[in-house]
Amino acid sequence: MDISKQQLSAETTFCASRSSGKGGQNVNKVSSRVELIFDVNASDLFSDQEKQLLLSKLVSKLNKDGAVHVVCDEERSQYLNREKALEKLYQIIIKAFEKPKPRKPTKISKAAKAKRTEQKQLQSVKKNSRRKNFDF
Repeated sequence: MDISKQQLSAETTFCASRSSGKGGQNVNKVSSRVELIFDVNASDLFSDQEKQLLLSKLVSKLNKDGAVHVVCDEERSQYLNREKALEKLYQIIIKAFEKPKPRKPTKISKAAKAKRTEQKQLQSVKKNSRRKNFDF
């Protein structure tokens, strides 16, 4: 999977709108907020197998049409927001293709077992001391 940001940019749709936040009068005039939409199914960058993997890994980030929606309004410049949104999308895709490291099975150490049993004994003594004695 070798994709560049330029290839990714060619397959995304950008939409600019007015951002909220700091900026004074300028915020009402300039459309600096960028919405990036990347349709996974319509992409030519990935094979069908890679598309299925992406769709399964990005379930929480997909809209009802199967597109990834990234919004950025951190900067006052539309160009910088566009670059940041593209970087976010790139990182999301890279992370989706990462294979998780296999877990190494480990055993509990003797010291940890001893500490656990000691804590259980102390808890048992504490609870037994609260008990009423019903021997007559």
